[in-house]
Parts: sequence; C-alpha cells; structure tokens
Amino acid sequence: MLTILGFAMIATFLVLIMMKKMSPIAALVLIPALFCVAVGQGAKLGDYVIDGVGNLAPTAAMLMFAIVYFGVMIDVGLFDPIVRGILRFCKADPMRIVVGTAVLAAIVSLDGDGSTTFMITVSAMYPLYKRLKMSLVVMTGVAATANGVMNTLPWGGPTARAATALKLDAGDIFVPMIPALGVGLLAVILLAVVLGRRERKRLGFLTLDEAVAQDPETVLVGAGGAAGDSDRTRKISGGAGTGTDAESEAAAHRDADDDEGFKGLDPNRATLRPKLYWFNAGLTVALLTAMIMELMPIPVLFLLGAALALTVNFPHMPDQRARIAAHADNVLNVSGMVFAAAVFTGVLSGTGMVEHMADWLVGAIPDGMGPHMAIITGILSIPLTYFMSNDGFYFGVVPVLAEAGAAHGVSPLEIARASLVGQPLHMSSPLVPAVYVLVGMAKVEFGDHTRFTVKWAALTSLVVLCAGLLFGII
Repeated sequence: MLTILGFAMIATFLVLIMMKKMSPIAALVLIPALFCVAVGQGAKLGDYVIDGVGNLAPTAAMLMFAIVYFGVMIDVGLFDPIVRGILRFCKADPMRIVVGTAVLAAIVSLDGDGSTTFMITVSAMYPLYKRLKMSLVVMTGVAATANGVMNTLPWGGPTARAATALKLDAGDIFVPMIPALGVGLLAVILLAVVLGRRERKRLGFLTLDEAVAQDPETVLVGAGGAAGDSDRTRKISGGAGTGTDAESEAAAHRDADDDEGFKGLDPNRATLRPKLYWFNAGLTVALLTAMIMELMPIPVLFLLGAALALTVNFPHMPDQRARIAAHADNVLNVSGMVFAAAVFTGVLSGTGMVEHMADWLVGAIPDGMGPHMAIITGILSIPLTYFMSNDGFYFGVVPVLAEAGAAHGVSPLEIARASLVGQPLHMSSPLVPAVYVLVGMAKVEFGDHTRFTVKWAALTSLVVLCAGLLFGII
C-alpha cells in the first residue's frame, strides 16, 4: 500500500506542477501533508517537517547568501569588463560571436540565476546577431546549453536539490564533478565553434577593412570577395567591432532592427564601484578557491562573502538595504522552495514510502543492472529533467533511485552526481521559466529553439556522463 501511495503522491505532485495548477512551493507542502494523513500518520507530520527543516537549513543558507553575493558582484560591475572584452573579441566574425555567446553565458551563470544570465547575454549579443543577420536560434541554443552545464553549481539549484533530497553536503556532490563538468563546458565551446563555422560559411568570413574602418560607414567584406560583391558584402553603419568598445556597442544598439530595450549592463548605473574592482575580483577568486578546497562549509563561505561584499561596497545602511531588497525575490523563491521541500522529503522518508518504492524498483531491475544504477540514473536524468521540473525529479525520483542503488552497493553520492547529467538539456525544457526570458528577448519562437537545441543539449549531457565515467566520478 505504501508503494502505491508513494508513487501516487509523486505523480500527483508532478501533474499539478507541470499543469501549473499549483506552485512548486504549495505542492511541496500540501500534497505530502494530505498523503501523510492518508497513510494514517498525520499525527507525526510535525516531527517529519521539523526533521526535514533541520537537514535543509544549511542548503537554504547557502542559496540565500550565494544569490546575494553574485547579485552584488553584478551590481558593482565585476562582470562589465568581461562583457566588453567578449564584444571586442567577437568583432564581426560569426564564429567568434557564437563562441563569445557561450563564454559570456558560462561566466554570467556564476550568479546561479538563469534569468539573469539570459538577460545579460541576450542584451549584449542580440544586436550583433541582428546586424550580421546571424541565426538567433544559434544564440539561444548555445546560451541555454552553456547555462545548463553551469547550472550544476551548488547554488544554481540542481545540486542543492540533490543534496536536499538525499541529505548530503552539496560540496561533496559538486567538487568531484568539476572535471566532468569542465569537459561538458569544453564540449559547449566546441559546439559553438562548429555552429559558428557553419554561420561563417553561410554568411561569408566577415572581416573589417581597416582603411574603411575610419569612415563612419564600415563595409564588412566576405573572404575572397571585393567590396562591391553584392552577394557577400553588407554595409553596417557605426563600424561594429571598430573604435572603442562603447562606440561599437552603441552602434549595435542604434542600428539593429527591433532592438529597442536591449541595453545590456548600464555603464552608468549608480551601483558601480570601479575603484573596488580588484577587491571584488580577488574576493570572488578567494571565495571560489576556498569552496573548491573545502576550507569551510559552503554556506559559511557565502555568508561571510556576502557580508563582506555588502559592507565594503555599500558602507551606508540604506544602500545595503536597497541591494538586499533588489535580490529579495530570488532569495525568497529559492529559500522558500528549499524549506517547502522539507515537508515533501520528510513525509516521503518518514512514512517509509521511499523504502517501499525502492524495494519495488529493486525487484523490477535485473540483478545484473543493479550495480550500474548510477549510470541508469545519469541516462534517465536526460529525458526526465526535460519532461519534468527539477523539483519533481530531485524530490520525487532521485530518492527512489538512491534507495534502489543502495541495495546494490551504489552510494547516494554517485546517484546525486549522476542526476546532474541532464541539466544541459533541462535548461531548454518548457517547464523552466528562464527559457521564456531567453526566447522572448531574442524574439525566437520556442518551437524553433526546441527543435534546434534539443539534439545538441542531449549530446552535451551524454558527454558529461561519459566524462564522469571516465574519471571514475560516477
């Protein structure tokens, strides 16, 4: 009976959030509460929830202060030179532009928020794609896949969810996965090179004529063509890729069709702290280094980092309150999800549903496949994280797979790491709100984005899985 009720609870949860009948937070709280009563253990609901909250508090703290920290770093301009440098690197070469899109999306993804990543990436790159008549689905596909790989950062969501669901330390899951994720990121860069070469072949190898660059109207000439070659030559006002970075970016915004509102990072925003740039850069490097070396628990590192960043960059209390308020929505949504998950995971484990479901699953898997449960988890994560939300997969499916794997000697850590494999594809799922920010700002039809991206993102996920197996991580 507990097996049936357990699967029914998970199915009810998934259906309601996928059909958008309930918010994830409400579903995480109300559905397990109802099923806890249904199995006759309603009197113990409070104990289950308190136990869950105690286990999840460190994860919630990590997410809260990581969001504040990287939000402040974007506010003060830590990433501005990177954006300008990428735009300068791109010039007018389609291949460089696509590679620059991947690099920019990966770097900005450090803040752990997909919506922010896509807003900054599209704002910076959209005018270049429009002026050079490049394929916009290439931009959205590369950005989403790069963000998917970086979304596995401990404060990005999936790793925190896996740690929450299996009651593990996020650092123990993530740090050993770094080599495999690094290979995945290299695969995205290689993909960008391939797609960029394809765009270059379609449009012509665009370079700048330095002599003409001095003129207000710059001519972009295809390789092997002359300035008068109508098939491979286009006139671009403002000289994209020439002059100063600010001039190039301004020209891009003036001349791109339908690019009103794409202003990227405001170079004159009041929160900039140029005199503190090297302090902020050093603090970020030190923070990430300490995290990788596991000098202190990740929640403590980000708590200290956020406090120090706020104090140094915004010494006046009103300014500090304003920065915290600016990022409050993200903090509340993420931390609220984590604490709501305490109800779901607490009921699932406290009532014994997980154990009964795992026993059923173990019986369904041939004995010869049991020791390979981590590989099975990695493969399943690719389609399952696309067709369901991260909440549904990590809180509803991963605990069952972990229990089944434990029966065959597979550690929960291996299951947790394998469960991250599907994230490159997940970021293009219709269940991810951030992807609508991406396609909306890029003015791309979601169906076009899906048809183009799914195959490349799935391939990237398989690369991460193979790398994890090769390095002995999974």
